[in-house]
Amino acid sequence: MKKSLMLLLSIAAFCTVKAQVDSTALYLQFPDVPPFTIQTAPDSVTFAKADLKKRKPTLIILFSPDCDHCKHETKLLKADIALLKNVQIVMVSFLNFDLIKKFYEDFQLADYPSITVGRDSKFFLGTFYKLHTYPSMFLYNKKGKFVQHFEGNVEIKNIAASIDL
Repeated sequence: MKKSLMLLLSIAAFCTVKAQVDSTALYLQFPDVPPFTIQTAPDSVTFAKADLKKRKPTLIILFSPDCDHCKHETKLLKADIALLKNVQIVMVSFLNFDLIKKFYEDFQLADYPSITVGRDSKFFLGTFYKLHTYPSMFLYNKKGKFVQHFEGNVEIKNIAASIDL
């Protein structure tokens, strides 16, 4: 009886040790646009997933206002914005709102109605996407399903080529 109990406890301990935590990023486990809420620049108005236009592709860009790569990607985005004319773009940072607002103003993003810039004060999207590089971009199709992840500086034509996937 003692041997059976020890064997059973050993098997249970082995199974517990061998159990693995699923470390797959949430955006791969849940391929829909995440239920985010941000405060938009320049006026700190709340903007959420529910405010996205239906049946329109979405590009979520996680950035840092003081990141040189992010600044370069924003220049690329502005230069080739026509390639993303049917895409709603949400640029999100978790840093201080004043820094985000300055970035918004410096890059004159008010001139681009398809771009929404804001602050994720709870770092929800950073956690959801398992953020480790700026800029990180996540493309969703018009049905709100994940299509592709881009890291670092990416030519806008490469993002545009993935829209209809």
